[in-house]
Amino acid sequence: STMRERKTTDPPHSSTDLSEGKEKLRLKQEVGLISGVSLIAGTMIGSGIFMSPEWVLHHMGNPASSLLIWAACGLLAVFGALSYAELGTIIKESGGEYIYILRTFGSFPAFLFAYTSVILVRPAGLAAVCLSFAEYAVAPFYPGCSPPQVVVKCTAAACILLLTIINCLNVRLATSVMNVFTAAKLLALLVIVVGGLVLLAKGQTESFQNGFQGTTLGIGAVGVAFYQGLWSYDGWNNLNYVTEELKKPEVTLPRAVMIAIPLVTCLYLLVNVSYLAAMAPSELLSSGAVAVTWGDKVLGSWAWLISLSVALSTFGSSNGTFFSGGRVCYIAAREGHMPDILSMAHVRRLTPSPALMFTSMMSLIMIISGNFTSIVNFFSFIAWLFYGMTISGLLYLKIKKPELPRSYKVPIIIPIIVLIAAVYLVLAPIIDQPQIEILYIIPFIGSGVILYFPLVHFKCHPRFLQSITLHLQLFLEVAPTTRDAN
Repeated sequence: STMRERKTTDPPHSSTDLSEGKEKLRLKQEVGLISGVSLIAGTMIGSGIFMSPEWVLHHMGNPASSLLIWAACGLLAVFGALSYAELGTIIKESGGEYIYILRTFGSFPAFLFAYTSVILVRPAGLAAVCLSFAEYAVAPFYPGCSPPQVVVKCTAAACILLLTIINCLNVRLATSVMNVFTAAKLLALLVIVVGGLVLLAKGQTESFQNGFQGTTLGIGAVGVAFYQGLWSYDGWNNLNYVTEELKKPEVTLPRAVMIAIPLVTCLYLLVNVSYLAAMAPSELLSSGAVAVTWGDKVLGSWAWLISLSVALSTFGSSNGTFFSGGRVCYIAAREGHMPDILSMAHVRRLTPSPALMFTSMMSLIMIISGNFTSIVNFFSFIAWLFYGMTISGLLYLKIKKPELPRSYKVPIIIPIIVLIAAVYLVLAPIIDQPQIEILYIIPFIGSGVILYFPLVHFKCHPRFLQSITLHLQLFLEVAPTTRDAN
């Protein structure tokens, strides 16, 4: 991940003039168009498409309306990503929502986002994906019964530790892992799509007859169905977390978005059709692992291929989530909203290893305490709260500062649609079906307000923290990187 050369004055310990024979320590630009598409598609195609279809169908009540939800989720992800692409060409810094909120609305809301994202949201998302990886990875060893939770959680923890090592060693290694696993998961989805098309050609269309019968129209039910569907599309904004690491970001960012998300949307719709061709809706609803049930019915003795494919898919997705999630922590620390040690990079490997290690530690805590469905609902609510804030920042920049240079412009109606959807997704479940996970968020954000004023606004830092930072810096072989103050 690369930070571009700064035009600002940098701290004397982290930047020097090249003419003096010294170098600035900064991360490398390693992410091109193919890696960018892989980062988006590879993170999006994770556990969701293999686990969420039954929940979307459960909340919507029938196959046809559940397919509409999947299509609408894809369209919303495209609109959101195109809006973010414009933001990425105006504010050419890594950090995604965090940096956009900071540059548009200021320090306080940006700190609340960083605090919530780094401590809770990103680790929760990574924990959910790794838990689903573990479920599929250990399933072949426990035929006919559910694997023990302790085995699942230990496997998920091992997955996180392996990802930490890969991402701390080398950015190119992490992106290579993403490219390979993205290819593998696309192949797995194509197997499911082709299998479904064969079934349809044979006339297995019972699931689609009277498709809209029994549709659920409750505001909250539709909102929760969107949550489960959008979980499968989560990752559409991942490239904005590594803008500084992109080769030619003004070109790569919009192009990668326009290739990756429509591709994933088409695959998701075809995969859902394939599930429904192979299973009656009642079978799909009773399946704990939809893709595995599909494999048992369609592939017979080759069904193990699906379990293997899903494990590979979720591992690749968790790598993308980890790659971008560590960057949020790193950028927030660089801007003074997290401890200094988290803003440093390894002096030889040029990876933000302290931030990656911290994200890993928080994810391990989430794995011990969480389960998949509650994590998804919790993650989706708070994520769309901040997506809405970010999109409102774009609308502010389009209306109040149209003179800002940008190489890509999105029609203003698109961010307006995304903002309306974000408001709906935040309010609908609270109004119609309030859940206990959402209530936990209020005191957590309140604790962020309490911490902001002494630690960030008034900069009251205990002296022993400086000593701890110095010792950690020596132990981890890390140093401050150049800083952007655009």
